[in-house]
Amino acid sequence: MPTITINGKKCDFTPGQTILQVANANNVAIPQYCYHDGLSIVASCRICLGEVWSPDAKTGQLVAQMGGKLQPTCQTPATDGAVVYTDSPKAVANQKSVMEYLLINHPLDCPVCDQAGECFLQDYSYEYGRGVSRFEEQKVKQPKKDVGPQILLYSDRCIMCTRCVRFTREVTGTAELSVQGRGNREEIDVFPGVALNNELASNVIDLCPVGALLDKDFLFAQRVWFLKSTPSIDGITASGDNINIEHNEGKVYRVKPRENMAINKWWITDEVRYGWKFVHSENRLRSPLRRQFGTLVESDYQRAYEAAIEGLQAAVKNGKRLALLVSPMLTCEEAYTLARLAKQIDRNVVLGVGPIPKKGEDKVFPVGAKVGDKNAFVVSSEKAPNARGVRRVLETFGGNVLKFDDFLRALGHGSGKSDIGAAIITGNYPSDWAPSELLSSLGGKFTVVIDTLASRLADQSDVVIPGATWVEKAGTFENWKNVLQAFEQAIPVIEMAKTEGQIAMDLEAELHRDPVEVRDPETLIVNTTVGQVAAGVTVAPPRARMFNAADIRAEMARSNPALNVFAGVTTPRPSEVTVTDMPMVEL
Repeated sequence: MPTITINGKKCDFTPGQTILQVANANNVAIPQYCYHDGLSIVASCRICLGEVWSPDAKTGQLVAQMGGKLQPTCQTPATDGAVVYTDSPKAVANQKSVMEYLLINHPLDCPVCDQAGECFLQDYSYEYGRGVSRFEEQKVKQPKKDVGPQILLYSDRCIMCTRCVRFTREVTGTAELSVQGRGNREEIDVFPGVALNNELASNVIDLCPVGALLDKDFLFAQRVWFLKSTPSIDGITASGDNINIEHNEGKVYRVKPRENMAINKWWITDEVRYGWKFVHSENRLRSPLRRQFGTLVESDYQRAYEAAIEGLQAAVKNGKRLALLVSPMLTCEEAYTLARLAKQIDRNVVLGVGPIPKKGEDKVFPVGAKVGDKNAFVVSSEKAPNARGVRRVLETFGGNVLKFDDFLRALGHGSGKSDIGAAIITGNYPSDWAPSELLSSLGGKFTVVIDTLASRLADQSDVVIPGATWVEKAGTFENWKNVLQAFEQAIPVIEMAKTEGQIAMDLEAELHRDPVEVRDPETLIVNTTVGQVAAGVTVAPPRARMFNAADIRAEMARSNPALNVFAGVTTPRPSEVTVTDMPMVEL
């Protein structure tokens, strides 16, 4: 295999790779602004220049390429036996010059810039720049621009790396952004009346290496060094996009893409990026409810569990059947525990998958591309993360797993005839999801609802138990390509709510009359960031043993050969914590 030596480190490479790509793959630090793996190479920022020496074809001696001129490592192909220096005096002088040039007109507003703490310009200024500025003239001032529904452009911070322009031309094909003007008046802008407003638009915020393109939603919301990042999976659509959920003190502040070349490459849709707001909705269910004298009243969990099991068992004893509707918003592990519970109450339980929201048709980027093209990014029209996973699990319990329309007919919709006397209904959708057909079909049946948001369905139910959103739990989703992906819990469950898996296990314990261990609500510490006061959140204790998604996956794999695939599902590794080399002084 060909090798190249970069800054003293010998690296294997694949023919066709550039020097910078080889360096990035082997953790050799080379400063870079304009380069990105998913975009074309323009070599415009010039900070990655290095000295390249390669063996002479006749003598085999190392000779300097291009007469010793510095070359852009992002654009120069790696060659076997070459030796590259980006830490030589000539290369270091260039890095200092580039940094000085970029900072000539850059405002000194790091303390109020949202990019502070994750800014390449800050990092490289400290690592590769000069300690003082020699520029004493008037700085050129550029305007702040509103370029789209979610994006602000602070033009005076822009270093003209053109990542954002290339993204809108090469990835989305919509070309809203362009470079306008020349010299020190050169700037990024949109054509008048054409906003940066496509389904992938906000990826330019992540692409910007400085504080030029900022997220309106995150603006001045939180300092990034207080955020903790948890790798997760898109819980809103069927795409299965890999994401990082960034949170602090039990609150989500933003969602960013996580690289997975087989699923979403480096990008996510704006729908996924901003669609998590229902997690902190004021309309969240926060306490169990049970019907008493015809009115829903707040209840503790033990009474709610007792009422739920008594009502479900009474219907089955009276010769009626139990129906379980599992939402496609739930994880595979939760579908398994809920179906296991229902099967123990009624061996002839009717199993169904909840409604699968769909919006329009699948959309492919860049504009004009087709599904299956090399660089195509598909925006899924299906707005449920786990419809296929839920069906996969329910089918192992035997019987016909009904689609939602068939489930409605089984409840008696259209005919008024049904042998179902009780139902467990799960929701977890981002909005009031239950159609009027479901509400009318449940009339006269004992209904237990496990949901996250208050709704008309909850209002007419006999027992309501508050569930958890996907960021508050761990589990597995199966996306539209039938890829199983596991994820871990990012933040604690909202006060006095529980995950659907925990609720199912608690109801099982109540069904079997397991002894009740009296435990008070527990307080979890959710903030351990240096420099902040520790914060806590109150959570409801489990009635049974603690629900653990990994343990349930192992049990699923043992219980049925059709579920063996879950034995190989693993959770993503958390991103490495960056350790600063800045000296810290305790006060």
